[in-house]
Amino acid sequence: MPHIPLDSDLPGITGLFAYRPETARPLIELAEVLLRGPSSLTPGERELIATRVSHLNGCRFCTGAHAAFAAAQLPQGMDLVDRVRAEPAEAPVSDKLKALLAIADAVQRGGREVGEEEVAAARAAGASDAEIHDAVLIAAAFCMYNRYVDGLGTLVPEDPTAYTAMAVRIAADGYVGPVPPPRVRS
Repeated sequence: MPHIPLDSDLPGITGLFAYRPETARPLIELAEVLLRGPSSLTPGERELIATRVSHLNGCRFCTGAHAAFAAAQLPQGMDLVDRVRAEPAEAPVSDKLKALLAIADAVQRGGREVGEEEVAAARAAGASDAEIHDAVLIAAAFCMYNRYVDGLGTLVPEDPTAYTAMAVRIAADGYVGPVPPPRVRS
């Protein structure tokens, strides 16, 4: 049960976005840029990073949602997502993505956990500075999103198929959509 009345039964971050549309807009735009904007990493690869960090943070809503979003955008589907979520070093992804996931894991533990060793390994695997930057920022942003969702005790669907419709929409249209105008709150 949410810690504050959200005026809707929307799950996870969607309920929070409906509650505060004025703060929703920049958060949605950030997700759009990070996960779907121009990048040499595919949207599915970036969703894998978001899923892994959300999984490590124990955020059930974000893990379920972004796992579905990644699966919808990757030919290997949920099998790959589950393997990355469980053990990225053993998953059938590129060495570059494994190195970027290791950086994301370090960010999840704490920003200062990212060291020259992780960065050098990513570069040796072919990651560009922009890809390293984006892996760090995706991981950092998802630490924030996860804490936002869980810190307010939002609703979490128990049925994993609840994320399917959201995944279809995100894969087709992205994150940015109409957000209601700000409401005055007391």
